[in-house]
Amino acid sequence: MRIWATAHAVDDFYQGLVPAAVPYFVLQRHFSYVEASGLALAATLGSALPQVPIGLLADRHRLRWMSPLGISLAGIGAGLSGLVPTYPLVFALLLLAGLGIAMFHPPAGRDARRVAGGSATAMSYFAAGGSVGFFVGPALVTPALDKLGIGATALFIPPAVLMGFVLLRHQSRASSIGATRVRRHGRDRVGRFAALTGVEIVRSTISTGLNTFVSLYWIRNLGASSAFGGLALTLELGGGVVGTLLGGRIADRVGMVRTVQIGNAAMLPALWLLLACDDRYAALPLVLLVGLISNIPFAVLVKLGQDYLPSRPGTAAGVTLGLALSAGGLFMPLLGLVAERHGPRGALVVLACVTVIAVLGSTVLREPADAAAPPGSPGNDTLSGGCSGQQEEGKEQPGERLRR
Repeated sequence: MRIWATAHAVDDFYQGLVPAAVPYFVLQRHFSYVEASGLALAATLGSALPQVPIGLLADRHRLRWMSPLGISLAGIGAGLSGLVPTYPLVFALLLLAGLGIAMFHPPAGRDARRVAGGSATAMSYFAAGGSVGFFVGPALVTPALDKLGIGATALFIPPAVLMGFVLLRHQSRASSIGATRVRRHGRDRVGRFAALTGVEIVRSTISTGLNTFVSLYWIRNLGASSAFGGLALTLELGGGVVGTLLGGRIADRVGMVRTVQIGNAAMLPALWLLLACDDRYAALPLVLLVGLISNIPFAVLVKLGQDYLPSRPGTAAGVTLGLALSAGGLFMPLLGLVAERHGPRGALVVLACVTVIAVLGSTVLREPADAAAPPGSPGNDTLSGGCSGQQEEGKEQPGERLRR
């Protein structure tokens, strides 16, 4: 899980690089605001739309090379974007970076699920890796571009290529003891997965809205400096990393669905408590709390989605880690209209109200029938390979149980 969590962090680092780099394209390349929004759209479309077909492909074939190649393409596309001279080339390279990000998630989510077995805590490590990468991206990219200019994006190519090489070696070793095709177990619960996807989209809208307007709320409504607003955003994102890890541990104790319901229900009072505080300093621990609570269901929803689609873990990962999370960005123009009329506080009030939809949506979720099955049992192990790669039809050889 350490390898998969690290790879996820490197991959999602490039999701954080793009929004950090876009303002420098405006300032140094004199791109218009429309062109700048087009660059953000290129990265979003490239990383969101292909994830479902890639997931379907990953469910038919192991394709161990896809995740390493995806990480490398994400870094190469994002890194070269600051070196090319024309807008169409920048657009194409960011589209390529988004495609690389999309190529990573479905097969990586599938294989990380195999390694995690039935543990929500283990899957939370994988999910938290992505949160860390997205969090670290702007923190490293912004000072580099400030000092060296937009061409400094090239400095971030080597980590992607190196991580791709490490992951490829890891996958090659795994392939020596595993099969090449996915084995399917259990019955898909498409209706419940659709309901879970709806909850994910609502939560994505809340999360994207918080990331967009928290800093502006401190600046416009609480009278803080831009640096103070950046601190508030940093605390909110940092709380999200902690919440992702905490959610996995809670789920292993009280169940996945109950954890999702607790996280969604607690988000409502946390947001209203933040809005009720008018002091810029006293509100800082509250925004940390909001970030923590809002991410408690994150990793749990990823694992729950794969349990609802046991025959298609790659597709489930593509939807929960990619498509549903990106879909929240589609509602940002509407939230922006609210902010135009009522300021950032108005946008946060809308998000607090939208939380009710997430609470209601999570009431229709149910624990999978095989949630209590031990890791490695037919109800839990959706992939061939792993420790049973050399066993006939997944059965243990004589003495194997004793050796375990």
